[in-house]
Amino acid sequence: MAKFLEILELMRNNPKGIRFNDLCKVCDEYFGDPRQSGSSHRVYKTPWQGDPRVNIQNSKGKAKPYQIKQVLQAIDRLEVQND
Repeated sequence: MAKFLEILELMRNNPKGIRFNDLCKVCDEYFGDPRQSGSSHRVYKTPWQGDPRVNIQNSKGKAKPYQIKQVLQAIDRLEVQND
């Protein structure tokens, strides 16, 4: 669990340079298994329609910074809904 929280903290402090596999761990923790993972994208189901979407893509082993920001927005929205 500590590793997961460390990754989340790194994502919030600097969305550049996050490994794709680390982003997958965070998304799996919050959103469960991806509904699509066979292509170059991993798409996660959210309890709402529209933005923020959780659609991430591997870019040479790294996660794309704009997608990390979208994931963080989705996590924040999910936490607000669950409170």
